Amino acid sequence: MACVGVCFGTPEAPCLTTVPIRDATFSVTSICREPKADEARADEANDVRLPASESYFLMLYLEDAEHADIRADGSCTKVRHFARGTICLVDLADGAAIRLNSRLRSLAFVLPKALFSETAELSPEIGRRRLICRRGEPDSVLRNLGTALLAFFTGTGTAPASLRPVAVAICAHLLHRYGEPIEGSAGKAQGALMREEPGTTQRLIATQIGRAKSHLAIHALSLEDVAHACGFDDLGHFERVFVGETGVTPSVWRRRGLH
Repeated sequence: MACVGVCFGTPEAPCLTTVPIRDATFSVTSICREPKADEARADEANDVRLPASESYFLMLYLEDAEHADIRADGSCTKVRHFARGTICLVDLADGAAIRLNSRLRSLAFVLPKALFSETAELSPEIGRRRLICRRGEPDSVLRNLGTALLAFFTGTGTAPASLRPVAVAICAHLLHRYGEPIEGSAGKAQGALMREEPGTTQRLIATQIGRAKSHLAIHALSLEDVAHACGFDDLGHFERVFVGETGVTPSVWRRRGLH
């Protein structure tokens, strides 16, 4: 499963896909769905069902929306309001289903778990992580990245090369903000680090700075967004390390277009 328009009853919905790192595919679909109220079975007509897969599903709300979760027994939870700029993040191991109660305008992402394993390899200090589900969570980084993505849908319909760094930025941010270590992985990562030859820390910093340079090309991201997406403690930490590696501040790097 990649483009999910058909699941939302909008098979014509535009979808962009890319392979941002190695093998796993990143996909994002622009959803615009009006509720169906004139049919005999209006409730079921507004159901959205996502099949089970080894993926996470992320929805970024581009405007306020309302929907309920559909439980495994077919009953529904209470209708919930989701504000513009918030997200829902769910594990599709058992699939997922919702019943729309309003117009839905959103970006819908299908993110294979293998993609997060590949992303974690870019930041070995993180170790393997699983994502914690979230519903209605405000997220300014994803809101800004969503703004950058919307511009891609106005083009020719093919994924631009610049989609790849945005996809990596999204996955890295999700790992940092919503990831929790998989049991046993943190210790293995630490043990491996202790056995590494001298220079390991410098290589990790070089990896972070390399990612930061790519993220700085995404002007929808603030410097704070870039710092958090690349695993720095805060903007001050990011700026100190970046200056130490490049000789200029991140803002000067971006302004000069050195990326």
